[in-house]
Amino acid sequence: MNFLTDFINIAFNIYGWLIIIRILLTWIPVNPYHPIVNFITSLTDPYLNIFRRLIPPVGMIDFSPIVAFFVLEVVRMVILQLLLMLG
Repeated sequence: MNFLTDFINIAFNIYGWLIIIRILLTWIPVNPYHPIVNFITSLTDPYLNIFRRLIPPVGMIDFSPIVAFFVLEVVRMVILQLLLMLG
């Protein structure tokens, strides 16, 4: 069970960092067709688009990635707690 909780924790942490990197990429001018940028965008946009549909931007600021990051962290904590209770 320890391997499973470690694996899930690492996977959620990596995805959380990808979301943070995606947020930072919107603040700096980058080539959207660069393979690394395209890879990060293709991994994070399906999840972020869920929140973009629910939370409209306020002026020029899009708060949906911040909410998506916090929801991801809550889901991570819930899953880890459930696994700890089961095992």
